[in-house]
Amino acid sequence: MKHTPESIHNKNENNKTKIFRKEAAPKDPMALSAKIYADSMPEVNQKSGRLRFAPAVLFAVFLFGLAIWFIVNPKLDYSSAEKRYLQKFPEASFENISSGKFGTEFESYFADHFPARNMWVGFNSYYTLGLGNNGANGVYHGKDGYLINKPVSVENNVDKNLDAIVDFKQNLGGKPLTVMFAPSTGYLYGDKLPLIHDLYRDDVYFNNAKRTLSDNGIGFVDLRESFREAAANGEQLYYRTDHHWTTAGAYLGYTKLCRALGKRPVEQSALNIETYPQFYGTTYSTSGFWLTQPDSVQVWSNPANGTNIHVTIQDGTESKESDSLYFYNHLDEDDKYPVFLDGNHAVTTIENKKLDSGTLLVVKDSFSHCLAPFLAENYRKVILVDMRYYKLSVSDLAKSENADRVVVLYGIDNFATDTDLVWIG
Repeated sequence: MKHTPESIHNKNENNKTKIFRKEAAPKDPMALSAKIYADSMPEVNQKSGRLRFAPAVLFAVFLFGLAIWFIVNPKLDYSSAEKRYLQKFPEASFENISSGKFGTEFESYFADHFPARNMWVGFNSYYTLGLGNNGANGVYHGKDGYLINKPVSVENNVDKNLDAIVDFKQNLGGKPLTVMFAPSTGYLYGDKLPLIHDLYRDDVYFNNAKRTLSDNGIGFVDLRESFREAAANGEQLYYRTDHHWTTAGAYLGYTKLCRALGKRPVEQSALNIETYPQFYGTTYSTSGFWLTQPDSVQVWSNPANGTNIHVTIQDGTESKESDSLYFYNHLDEDDKYPVFLDGNHAVTTIENKKLDSGTLLVVKDSFSHCLAPFLAENYRKVILVDMRYYKLSVSDLAKSENADRVVVLYGIDNFATDTDLVWIG
């Protein structure tokens, strides 16, 4: 075959192309992998571009689902776990919106009705505990299932309220006045507290009260010694899930008060003791430690009273009456403490028709609710006044009821934080 110059030139060009391609092929396996990765990069980048939006899409779906859940979730008026009324939907008026009140109340409304709120509250409490904290929401997570309120602030109203009681004594016109405080749970049960905790200043408050009241001719019942002794002997004087004393604690306080009043306490053997389980109290509801085991509530009633008892409850112009010291319908609730005298009211009057005379007026907080039934064994009439709801002069009430004696009975923590006693009058 005869080769022309043109055909020879084409052949040489083809050979050069083959040689170039042969030399361009990478001999190193790593280089070959890099080349393959580089060739595929456009496809990977395209997939990565789509994937980077996935978290945002999932978050948007979560928020949308949460919003739907919030809308369809039933809105309760009362939380039995937290023992409080929940925020209602705020009024959307121009005044509320312009003042910012609507926004503030709506935040509370949203928080109170957040889906699965109790679960999140409990999760947060145990998460806080797991981080090494000794409690949550002002409540210590103690030993043996005790949930104990932290001590009240040193900036409190003890001195101011003692001065109010001294002034109150002057207005009573010579009627004898006695004061009794229930010690705090943390003060009595220090062995149940976590290793690290704040100092309970009960001794300071009690000593100050004893000195101030004694200097002004007011009787003072000091429960510290008898309560410390009973607690050291293993008696449960306070609930594990609530800040109140148990009926056993109230009975011990009653016996000490009777000694100061010159009365003979009813014998415990004369009382019928009924025990009701599944009681979840205030420290349980405040703390969010939902895994804590419940308490039991005991009702110590005197069968000998029969139909002699009559109770009148007044709140402003409204009133109701009962022939029992105990309101058993509350035993169907988580918070069973209102079984005693139906809980908090402005004025509660107990009459024992079996007795001929004696009227005792008690200015009180909720510690008195399970103690007052015992006082009905010693007085024909016991009048309980709660300064949170009663806004008239208590000295005038004592005079109009011809009370033989007046008692101020508070838990020491409540006394330290109370802002209504200054109006006792």
